Amino acid sequence: MILVLGATGFLGKRVIRQLEAAKKDFTATSLSAGADLRDRAQTLELFEKVKPAYVLNCAAYVGGIQFGLKHQAEMFRNNLLMTINLLEAATTTNVRRVVNPISNCAYPGDATLFREDEFWDGPLHDSVMTYGFVRKASWVGSWAYAQQYGLDVVNLILSNMYGPEDHFEAERSHALGALIMKFASAKATGAPEVVVWGSGKPVREWLHVDDGAEAMIRAMDAPATTDIVNIGVGKGISILELAEVIRDAVGYMGRIVLDPSKPDGAPFKTVDGARGARLLGWSPTRGLRQGIQDTVAWYVEQGAAQ
Repeated sequence: MILVLGATGFLGKRVIRQLEAAKKDFTATSLSAGADLRDRAQTLELFEKVKPAYVLNCAAYVGGIQFGLKHQAEMFRNNLLMTINLLEAATTTNVRRVVNPISNCAYPGDATLFREDEFWDGPLHDSVMTYGFVRKASWVGSWAYAQQYGLDVVNLILSNMYGPEDHFEAERSHALGALIMKFASAKATGAPEVVVWGSGKPVREWLHVDDGAEAMIRAMDAPATTDIVNIGVGKGISILELAEVIRDAVGYMGRIVLDPSKPDGAPFKTVDGARGARLLGWSPTRGLRQGIQDTVAWYVEQGAAQ
């Protein structure tokens, strides 16, 4: 039995779709479905009831930079509690393997191409200090439980994810989703320009959520490892170029105006995915431009349906 945590979230929904397509036996749950992983007793009760062999942990309290800066204490508390309770419950109920995704903001803030052996080589970027730390702590916890109890956890570091069913709220969205909202709104209202936060120079690697979901599922059968494992292809795109791609996908004809008074975040985020490719026998395959077109189409369709 596979237990999917955070099943109603962005990543969780796509994991479930792929499990259903593969006709895998699974149980899906989330906070909105009544499973509060911040509560130790509830978490243990869930695990004892389901008795999972595998746990795909898609549960997280997370949002974009604005959300993280506004909710730092909640982000720290909620994510650490979920991690601790998950590790305890998985150990107590003899789970065969946990697959745990870690955001690439857990890497040092001044890193350029993220490599696993540089995970501890510097401080986190201030803009993601809290979330980056709690995700880093999830690896430390899994390592500790592996050392003392033999718990098998595969920790995947995923590039910035995007795709259909992402967060499209002003505070919760990440850069790509926020840009889709801005350009779609500008087209609908006939606005002459779209303001893009920051200098437009930061480079980000983007991972389609369906590639992230596939990596999670493939990791269930991968060789055991206590090392972190990057999932990515080592190619990024600047925020300005990303905005131009999204503008074209939306069909917006106005101007792009940069606002350098707003924060950029870390200057560079791309991921060396060589270890992940070896471990999983696979690398992400979904192209960014087509992925953006599909995401824009989904977003526009959802707006039309409301």
